[in-house]
Amino acid sequence: MVKIIADSTCDLSKELIEKYDIAIIPLYVRLGDEEYLDGVNITPEKLYEWSDKTEQTPKTAAASVTDIMDKIKENEADEYVIFTISSSMSANYSNCKLAAQELDMEDKIKVIDSQNLSTGIGLQVIEACEMSRAGKSAAEIEEYILSLRSKVRASFVIDTLTYLYRGGRCSGLAALLGNALKLHPRIAVKDGAMGPEKKYRGLPKKYIMDYVKDMDEAFKNAKKDRVFITHSGCDKDIVEMVHSYLSDLGHFDEILETRAGGVVSSHCGPGTLGVLFIEK
Repeated sequence: MVKIIADSTCDLSKELIEKYDIAIIPLYVRLGDEEYLDGVNITPEKLYEWSDKTEQTPKTAAASVTDIMDKIKENEADEYVIFTISSSMSANYSNCKLAAQELDMEDKIKVIDSQNLSTGIGLQVIEACEMSRAGKSAAEIEEYILSLRSKVRASFVIDTLTYLYRGGRCSGLAALLGNALKLHPRIAVKDGAMGPEKKYRGLPKKYIMDYVKDMDEAFKNAKKDRVFITHSGCDKDIVEMVHSYLSDLGHFDEILETRAGGVVSSHCGPGTLGVLFIEK
């Protein structure tokens, strides 16, 4: 049996984690002197409340080598495949490699740098779970995922620039002007790093649908299995509008909705929404 393990930045829902029997390694979220476990004892709403009160960005930290070793020991299996957030964003990948070395299980543990975040990782994790259920080995799963990794399309459109400013990812002037002009950047993951691609204007119902419709051509070349709508606390009507639009395309077998966890929420703020999928 190959056990699939992922860090908490994969942003998979509790239902999906249970359905695919995925073990989760939580990262740490620090609000000043207080430390929490992502997805365990901290909510995005608490992050926003603290950030707005202090005008600071929560800090995130990788799981310790001991944390990772304990998670592996808790999940007895013949082999393991562990997924982490992009190694350019966190030390979690290197800590997982160190954990495998410490346990002297490098022959049984494949650690995959997803080169992504949020459900850009989750898409890869589910593919690996399906392969594990089909009886594939850890080496076969790793080989396939590494060939698939660059085809993951992960992007988000941001409601407010305030959180990017607090995290040092845009200047105060840019945030001030952007918010005043109702500018909403599209942030995409490329080669393991986040970067701006485009800006939208207007109210949420307009700019979010403009963002989704901009991907129409890419959707035609997407794997049909599934698409994720991942958001950090958007209006329910807007999420349903995106869901209906994707459903009406008649392309995807499964449309999954998830809430972004502590990492995306900390840096992007409330109202962020992304549509994530894998290209053929």
